[in-house]
Amino acid sequence: MAVGNINELPENILLELFTHLPARQLLLHCRLVCSLWRDLIDLVTLWKRKCLREGFITEDWDQPVADWKIFYFLRSLHRNLLHNPCAEDGFEFWSLDVNGGDEWKVEDLSGDQKKEFPNGQVKKYFVTSYYTCLKSQVVDLKAEGYWEELMDTTRPDIEVKDWFAARPDCGSKYQLCVQLLSSAHAPLGTFQPDPAMIQQKSDAKWREVSHTFSNYPPGVRYIWFQHGSVDTHYWAGWYGPRVTNSSITIGPPLP
Repeated sequence: MAVGNINELPENILLELFTHLPARQLLLHCRLVCSLWRDLIDLVTLWKRKCLREGFITEDWDQPVADWKIFYFLRSLHRNLLHNPCAEDGFEFWSLDVNGGDEWKVEDLSGDQKKEFPNGQVKKYFVTSYYTCLKSQVVDLKAEGYWEELMDTTRPDIEVKDWFAARPDCGSKYQLCVQLLSSAHAPLGTFQPDPAMIQQKSDAKWREVSHTFSNYPPGVRYIWFQHGSVDTHYWAGWYGPRVTNSSITIGPPLP
C-alpha cells in the first residue's frame, strides 16, 4: 500500500531516515516541520543511533551519557583545535611573540628521536635558541563550531597537551601558559605550571605536559596557548627546548 504522507511511515522508519541527515539540518529545519518530527528528533534513541552510525560509540558502549544530543555534537566537533602543531607548515598559524637569539627554527625528527617519540606521525618539531623564544595561537571557539550556548551550558572539559624535550648536551628551560578568555579577552581560567628546568647531560627524553579545564565559568570564547623558552647556557644556535605535537581538544575523546 502506497504512503501518501511521509508521516504515515512507522516511527522507526522515520527515525532511521533522520539518522542519515546532518545533525544541524535536523535541529534547524526538520525539527520545525511538525510536532511529530520535533518529538522524534528529541528522542534519545535518535542521537544514540547517530553516535553509533558515525563511530562515536561502540556496540558495547556502557558509559553513562547525560545528554546524547550534546554528546553527539561534542564528538562530531572533537579534534585538535591548534593548527600546525607539528611544524609541518613552518610557522603558519603561529604568532612569534618573542623571537630571541638565533630565533625559532623548525627541525626534522631523525634517528633515535623518531624511535623515542610516542607518535609515529610526528616528523618535525620547533626549537628555541639562546634568548627567550615564545610562540602562541588563539583559538576562536565560535569559528571552530562551538556555539555560545554549548560552551556556557554544558561547559565541556577542555584538555591541553604539549610535548617538549631538551638536548643532551645543553641545559634548558621550558614554559607553557594556556588561558581561557572571554569575548573581551579577559582571563577566565589559567594553566601556567612552573617552568621545567632541564640540566645539561639530561636523558633528553620527550616529556608530555597536560591539563584539563573543568567547571570553568561561563563566557569562554577563546583559548590562548603559548609555549617555548630558552637554553640556559646561551650557546649560539638552537640548543633550547624542542616542542611539538601540541593540542587543545574539547569534550570526550573518540573510543
